[in-house]
Amino acid sequence: MDDRGLSGVQKTIKRIFDIFFSIVGIILFFFPVLILVLLASISTGRWGILKQERIGLNGKVFKMYKIRSMKDDCKEQDFITVAGDKRITPFGKFLRKYKLDELPQLINVLLGDMSFVGPRPDVKGYADRLEGNDRLVLSVRPGITGPATLRFKDEEAILEQKKDPKNFNDKVIWPEKVQINIRYIENWTLWNDIKLIFKTIF
Repeated sequence: MDDRGLSGVQKTIKRIFDIFFSIVGIILFFFPVLILVLLASISTGRWGILKQERIGLNGKVFKMYKIRSMKDDCKEQDFITVAGDKRITPFGKFLRKYKLDELPQLINVLLGDMSFVGPRPDVKGYADRLEGNDRLVLSVRPGITGPATLRFKDEEAILEQKKDPKNFNDKVIWPEKVQINIRYIENWTLWNDIKLIFKTIF
């Protein structure tokens, strides 16, 4: 394990925080999420909960939960999504604008697949291919939010204006996210996590 990563005590503190507040969040948001899932089912013509394979702690693959925001004839596994993507339903645009499609990930946090704060979990072909010092990103659980998520909160709008969105993501956005996440891990404190959560909400 990279000695720049979180210590055992820090990981324990972070995990206790995640367990406690994921339980609180699930209790508070259970019925609102249920309503959103039912509305998503109607708008997409498919069951409103989507499961996607993502790369997690130590490169382990897990199933991440989201509220479905795209039409039934789309390829949900596509990683690159732009703001004007016609696959996104009107209700899906609302979900994605306010990040409500991410709420089911409280289950992932409780299960230990994810954390409230950390690098966003990627599809295969990104984090799992990191080499050398960059693999520090895999030493923590991926997060619902994080510094890189906030830095690129308008990522879909940015990609919409590029001729080759995937290439721009792979050559510009992704490398910067890696470096942001490395700095986050190297300088981790619980207080910084709390501040990032509040920045995400407000």
